[in-house]
Amino acid sequence: MAVLWRDEDVIAIHKPAGWLVHRTGLDAGETRFVVQTLRDQLGGQHVYPVHRLDKGTCGVLLLALHAQAARHLSMAFASHDVHKRYLALVRGWAPSQVTVDHALRPDDAPPEAPAQSALTHFQGLAHLEVHASADPRFATTRASLVEARPLTGRRHQIRRHLKHLAHPILGDATHGKGPLNRWWAQHLGHQRLWLHAWSLDVPHPRTGARLHIESRLQAANTDGALTLIAPEDAPPDLHAWQSLLGRMDRVRVL
Repeated sequence: MAVLWRDEDVIAIHKPAGWLVHRTGLDAGETRFVVQTLRDQLGGQHVYPVHRLDKGTCGVLLLALHAQAARHLSMAFASHDVHKRYLALVRGWAPSQVTVDHALRPDDAPPEAPAQSALTHFQGLAHLEVHASADPRFATTRASLVEARPLTGRRHQIRRHLKHLAHPILGDATHGKGPLNRWWAQHLGHQRLWLHAWSLDVPHPRTGARLHIESRLQAANTDGALTLIAPEDAPPDLHAWQSLLGRMDRVRVL
């Protein structure tokens, strides 16, 4: 498990796509769990997850190393004193900027349960195009690279808000379209959810100073050309992102 930051109170790691944060009866067949693997990696030290990432999402995941730190961090997440950035590859050409204020009902809530306020800001980074057709109605296939900043913390918020915009994340089996997801998986050589937890900014549980943690995936805009860069020793997830733009026939930076 790649460690991005560690001190006596917290540890931040790169969560691989396809891994669950901890064991759950909802996915009984899964065998890869961040909490158990990291505990073994740290010589049996207990770790406390303070937020979660979907199974298909890769990127920055923060855990506490003792109960008091876990309480402070959980309070920060509950009070929205946390700033998160995500990178998403979505269907079609998304707007250059848009804020979605669309309340969401929890997935497992009864139909009569009230929806909870949910707010996400999206910024388009690039419009992408492949000169091949996933749909016989169109000669080319379009996608967008989007930065997402959730301002609230509802479950599947980014995925559901992008569906609300009619730009679902590619590879999203729940909120996207199966045939299009399969087409992109074949074209890109990866069958996965294209959502990456890019950075996390949170008050440190001991000092209160802002702790900013970034994944090792960098975006560079040089002379109007966008590049995604991952270190040579980066996890395979990041190399998949790095090779993404090279598989496009057209990249227009927004």
